[in-house]
Amino acid sequence: MKISDVRELLKDKRVIEEINRHLWIESQKAGYNIGLERATDEWLTLYSEGWLKYHMPDKFNEMRAKRKKNNR
Repeated sequence: MKISDVRELLKDKRVIEEINRHLWIESQKAGYNIGLERATDEWLTLYSEGWLKYHMPDKFNEMRAKRKKNNR
């Protein structure tokens, strides 16, 4: 995912809510606050593509098409 795509994704309040949920869950598991930066990095790495595919399928398909085009 390009940095511009990440920036756009982070403007969505639903994404911020998901990151905060991830922060809480992972902090509970760890027994300490893992920090917003780590939670954001983890969520973007682990869950952003699936979230985007489910919640914004048009944007997901557009990004996938660009990626395929650039890999040629």
